[in-house]
Amino acid sequence: MANYAKTHIGNESRVELHEVLRLTGAEVSVNNLPAGAGVPFVHAHKENEEIYDVLEGAGSVTIDDEEIELAAGDWLRISPAAHRQFRAASNSGITYVCIQVKQGSLNAFTADDAIMF
Repeated sequence: MANYAKTHIGNESRVELHEVLRLTGAEVSVNNLPAGAGVPFVHAHKENEEIYDVLEGAGSVTIDDEEIELAAGDWLRISPAAHRQFRAASNSGITYVCIQVKQGSLNAFTADDAIMF
């Protein structure tokens, strides 16, 4: 078995990279919402924080009743217990990556975890 996995994604509305790449330490998805569309539910998590990277477009997220505008280049971390819901702007779709990891689980950074050859 190879020490890597590769995939290619196009314009799918949602791709679960943890499934296609067989990830074992994080849940990662790429999400596309067309103009005016929104995630149809509010949610929170038990243990996992979420990190979002807005790749293209614009929109907003409501976190615990606070609306936050989003645009390409924005990064956002949301604590597990926060209630959240994402929407695309009325005149623009939005594409974003969501990385979900267990809060407090990062034990080493690259400099401490790397093995130099």
